[in-house]
Parts: sequence; structure tokens; C-alpha cells
Amino acid sequence: MFTQTLCVLGLVLAVAVAVPIDSYGPSLISASAISYAAPKLLAAPAISYAAAPAISYAAPKLLAAPALAVSKVAVAEPYDPNPQYSFSYGVTDQKTGDSKQQEETLVNGVVHGSYSLAEPDGTIRKVTYTADKVNGFNAIVEKKGVAVVAKPALAVAAVPTIAKLAVPALPAITKIGYAAPTYVASGYGAHY
Repeated sequence: MFTQTLCVLGLVLAVAVAVPIDSYGPSLISASAISYAAPKLLAAPAISYAAAPAISYAAPKLLAAPALAVSKVAVAEPYDPNPQYSFSYGVTDQKTGDSKQQEETLVNGVVHGSYSLAEPDGTIRKVTYTADKVNGFNAIVEKKGVAVVAKPALAVAAVPTIAKLAVPALPAITKIGYAAPTYVASGYGAHY
């Protein structure tokens, strides 16, 4: 019974929604329909063409490519079982005081080398090193010369005298109390 009532109510609601309601009066709904006639089509003139002449072409002949014997040969990279090298360089700049040298050689798998540089304190540091697969990297560090420590120049400046000023007495601070703010619910809701 309930489902029948629900179906009837749904049908009534669908009909009520489907009926057009004219708020401007019955004159627009009952107006006569406007119709248009389809345009007249004119017949196209008869045109005829002669048949195209038949043309035929022969397919090109494909020639077989000559068979070439290609073989890939793997060329081994040159391998030196006992590589050796030697290099050195040096820089001496009188303007900046930069002075350094380095030299290094590799013979029979053992690297021998040394480098030296001028330290900011005026000494020369020299490092002599060796390196191989068995003993690893070993270095000996030497320092030559006497370190020169520059003494900073003491600047003596006149110290201004500081005068003590009298501070006037400040008034006593009184504690002022305020009431806590109250919140009034507005017409937009009580979420504030």
C-alpha cells in the first residue's frame, strides 16, 4: 500500500513539473506556431567527362646485392703490465707570496712523490710520500724555517669621560584592572 501511494505521488509530481507555467499570461503559450518552408533546390547542369586513357608502368627490376664477407675482429686494448709516469710543477708568485712545488713518479707499481708549500707564518712545509698496494700511503712531513708571528700594533685612543646623569624619580605604577570582554551571539550563528 505504501509503495503504491509513493508511486502515485511520484507520478503526480512528475506531471506537475512537466506542465509549463507561463508567468506572463496565457497569451504566449497559446500563440500560433511559426513555420518556415524548406528552400527550393535547383537542378544541377549535366556535365560529362571523357574516360581517362589507360596508362601502365612496368615494375622496376630488383637486382640482388652482391654478397660481401664481413667479419668482425675484436682488437684488444693495449695493456701495459708495468705502467710508468712522472710529472712535476712549481709556482712562485712574488706578488702574493705563493710558492709551491710538486713532483711524482710511478715505477714498478710504487708511487714516490713530494710537495712543498709556503705557510702563512713564513715556514716551508715539505711532504715526502710513497704509496703501493702492500704498504698503502706513507708520508713524512717536515717544517723548515722559523715561524714569524706578527705582533698586532696597539692603538691608543683617548677614552672619553663618562658623566653620570641624575635620573629623576619615576612616578609609582598603579595597577589598573579591566573587565574581561564579553561575547554576544550575533544573528549569524553562535560559532564566535
